[in-house]
Amino acid sequence: MLEYAKTILLKVSFDKILFEKELRKALRMLVPAELTELRAWCYEQFSRLYRRILNRVFAQPAI
Repeated sequence: MLEYAKTILLKVSFDKILFEKELRKALRMLVPAELTELRAWCYEQFSRLYRRILNRVFAQPAI
């Protein structure tokens, strides 16, 4: 599921609203070990564009 989430995030990265929505969905479907990897990958890939979104989404406790 991690690779699927990465693929989706890359495809929707043109739109910040879609990006945040898909990132939140990815957080719900991944296990904790995958979340750590996704977080690192997201900051590596998208921190220049969406640092505020990443900070907001990853700061919230997983539901």
